[in-house]
Amino acid sequence: MKVAITGVTGNMGIQALKELLKIHEIELFKLLVFPNEKRLKEIKKICKGQMHRFQFVYGGLNNRDVCNELVADVDYVIGMAAVIPPHSDQHPQLAIDCNEKGVSCLVAAIEALGEFQPKYIHISTVALYGNRNSKHMWARVGDPLLISPFDIYSLTKMRGEFRVLESNIQYKTVLRQTAMLHSNMLADNMNDGLMFHTCFNAPLEWATAEDSGLLIANIIREDMHNFEHLKEKFWNRCFNIGGGLYNCVTGYDVLNDGFEIIGGTVKHFFDPNFNAIRNFHGVWFYDSKDLDDLFHYQRQSTADFWKQFKREHGILKAGKVAPKKLIKKFAIERLCKDPNSPKYWRSHNDEARMYAYFGGTDIYDELSRKWADFPLINEGRDEQGAAIDYAQLKNRDAAPMVDIGYDPSKPVCYEDLAHIAEMHGGKLISRKEDIPKKGILSDKLEWENSDGQRFVARGYTVLAGHWWNPSYVKYCWDFDRLAKMDKIYAQIWYDSHGKDEDKFYYLDEKFEAHYRKIK
Repeated sequence: MKVAITGVTGNMGIQALKELLKIHEIELFKLLVFPNEKRLKEIKKICKGQMHRFQFVYGGLNNRDVCNELVADVDYVIGMAAVIPPHSDQHPQLAIDCNEKGVSCLVAAIEALGEFQPKYIHISTVALYGNRNSKHMWARVGDPLLISPFDIYSLTKMRGEFRVLESNIQYKTVLRQTAMLHSNMLADNMNDGLMFHTCFNAPLEWATAEDSGLLIANIIREDMHNFEHLKEKFWNRCFNIGGGLYNCVTGYDVLNDGFEIIGGTVKHFFDPNFNAIRNFHGVWFYDSKDLDDLFHYQRQSTADFWKQFKREHGILKAGKVAPKKLIKKFAIERLCKDPNSPKYWRSHNDEARMYAYFGGTDIYDELSRKWADFPLINEGRDEQGAAIDYAQLKNRDAAPMVDIGYDPSKPVCYEDLAHIAEMHGGKLISRKEDIPKKGILSDKLEWENSDGQRFVARGYTVLAGHWWNPSYVKYCWDFDRLAKMDKIYAQIWYDSHGKDEDKFYYLDEKFEAHYRKIK
């Protein structure tokens, strides 16, 4: 058996490779890598003594010849490559080339193999669900994909996922990865203002890189021996990768867990106005159990991770003896000057981001610097300061869910798809009697959105949350306008936006952020 992998040098990719090496039936790994000595050295260290099982393919994912070489004569392709924040914020063209154009190149290379196609496992992201708060903490496959304004990572990943779902690959699956805990978290988050994008009240369900790597290996193991079982239950579907109920926390919780290593809390090192109050991406997965039931990969809790992190980074304990004010000043506040931080946006009059992340400069300026005045849902106050039961929010079975136009527990019929379209303010154009024998989920159908634009998409693609809007063709976010016509979008968008908001957010040809009033 032969397996091709993209993104093998990422945190999930490295752990997946370690687990896949344990599968002796895999005789050859084809790894897509850039000719970078540092990355190659890292991979070769993992593969020490087994180099006969490896073939390196050098180049970028958006090169069709490279993709053709990578996917030729393999049984599985595992697509984990992605340009993620903060690199996607700093280098948006790289995100486009990898997450969007690169995925399209890879998919086209697999499609071209016809009956000799490998199976394709595509790693997507929780970022597609956009911003959530205490009103709707839980999401499932089928919830609307409301990507946050100016998040080029989410936008390109959404387009890439759409290409996969609409592809003619015979056996494919899309896995939307949740927030991931990994050993490089400190290094990745102390050089940029990205940490200030995390809303303190944002729901985050974590999975560790180790568990995510085990999932990939278990998919291959199970498919090798029980393909018929997975044929209907797994392939050509979309799933959420989560860590389980015990890994559902808030942005404040996870920052607090990290600071505990150096004997402090968020309140020691952050002011409430350091971080955004909306426009993040995070959610608790109502259906993360679905994937675990199939592949039994959820092992580590956030508590397990931080214990391991302490062991691996023992030097951090020295922070316990350092004055907390000094740590705040030299470790945290220095990042407030980074171009990716809210304080930088405010000082440089970046009104577009001020509005996207706060609702306007005036709202940002009114945020208190005192924690006593800032409502935290894990302390029993919702975003408006009203009393709230945090434990009850974590009760998945009692959670308020978005009305997505159909009942996911029942078989889907033509009328369900028509109703989804109606709730989006559009309609299903394809007639029931004209749909070929493959069925409403597999066949490509014609739809019309709330703008009267017609598009083609499989029934399952729409069922998985995709709905054609300007973000699929332009680097823009038009949800203030769309939510006024779209009952599915409105349920989430108005949790953190006013119904009177009228902004059209976009990136110009230099990828600089702008907004204008909707005409």
